[in-house]
Amino acid sequence: VQLVESGGGLVQPGGSLRLSCAASGFTFSTYRMRWYRQAPGKECEFVAAITSGDGSTNYADSVKGRFTISKDNAKNTLSLQMNNLNPEDAAVYYCYAVGRDNYWGQGTQVTVSS
Repeated sequence: VQLVESGGGLVQPGGSLRLSCAASGFTFSTYRMRWYRQAPGKECEFVAAITSGDGSTNYADSVKGRFTISKDNAKNTLSLQMNNLNPEDAAVYYCYAVGRDNYWGQGTQVTVSS
């Protein structure tokens, strides 16, 4: 089983990034997927979630209206479109698969700085 995040990097405040999480080794379409993030010295926090069935989404209040989670079952890929980024969004972002078993990715770093 693998979850491999990509797309992180350095972006200026107000900028955008698109994170991806490539899944393999399990039946991706049957899993609920989430994004979490952890900033230095802070606890890991929930960012966004998407269901396995109808694709319903849920967001943390801090990212609602700026971030969009999506899931492509044909490509076994989870995405997170992040717009209007601010310094408080800087963190390591992790994808998380919830299902018969639960899996974490290794994370991708997002830095927001001018």
